[in-house]
Amino acid sequence: MFEIFTQLADWLTYSILKLSPESKLGDAAHFFIEDVSKIFALLLVMIYFIALLRASLNVEKVRDFLATRHRGIGYVLGSGFGAITPFCSCSSIPVFLGFTSAGIPVGITMAFLLTSPLINEVAVLLLLSLLGWQFTVLYVAVGMAVGILGGVFLDAIKAERWLQSFAAKALHQAQNQNPSVAIIQPELKRLSLPQRHQFAKDETLEIFARVWKWVFVGVGLGAALHGFIPDGLIEARLGDGQWWSVPAAVLLGIPLYSNATGVIPVMESLIVNGLPVGTTLAFCMSTVAASFPEFVLLKQVMQWRLLATVFIMLLVAFTLIGWIFNAFTPFL
Repeated sequence: MFEIFTQLADWLTYSILKLSPESKLGDAAHFFIEDVSKIFALLLVMIYFIALLRASLNVEKVRDFLATRHRGIGYVLGSGFGAITPFCSCSSIPVFLGFTSAGIPVGITMAFLLTSPLINEVAVLLLLSLLGWQFTVLYVAVGMAVGILGGVFLDAIKAERWLQSFAAKALHQAQNQNPSVAIIQPELKRLSLPQRHQFAKDETLEIFARVWKWVFVGVGLGAALHGFIPDGLIEARLGDGQWWSVPAAVLLGIPLYSNATGVIPVMESLIVNGLPVGTTLAFCMSTVAASFPEFVLLKQVMQWRLLATVFIMLLVAFTLIGWIFNAFTPFL
């Protein structure tokens, strides 16, 4: 299915650029061209069809739906909506305030926000094409589990007491309003096929404009790892899956920032170079969900104690995930 991209990379790298297939530069360039062309094709084709199916999805309806669910179901639904809704750190504050203003418990809101950067349709498509369906299923399951369990934990410790005062006030007012007063939302008008096409086209272009640079950055780093790091170096240093390699990988990912789209080519290259799956997964999740930019933004709606709690919770979760995956990978 993807042989055409390999052939394109062969032609551009070896015939047009005249690079030797035996050279490190030729190997890195081939990796870069093949993966970029493959990812761009998936972005333009698959996101369009996914957007057609999601043309009527409305964030306000998601928020109101979650506000009426049982707490336990809410965690699962919040994480599930986060997995199919393309939000990143730049969207975290308006989404957080919107959910809080609707009276949704902090745990359900955080289940949504923790899952959203880890999983999206682009990440799933890339994982499927680069690493296969088994790893894709495991990644999605783990990402949702982080959101669900994180939400349960935050509600258990009554994390709402550590919101900034204006956010706590909005949550309190929404949860204590007269339940007989229902907010009537206008019904969404069913979109016609041309309208769905326009929505899908606009969303495809919007997502592509937002992520193409991360594709270049992520694939570029992956190509550098693939082409210039000596064979066996990563495997020799970290390939045995030493216990300390997982927390070290988590800490290394914190200062970096990427979204799931940009980090997946790096994940592929690290695994190819011998880094254990669990260590790779811990590093990439830390880069995406525990980065400094995400927490700088969330500081505007959270007090330091809640921010520190979420931060430590994620570091512990990603470390445990890395250890578990490293332990069970030989049996998968």
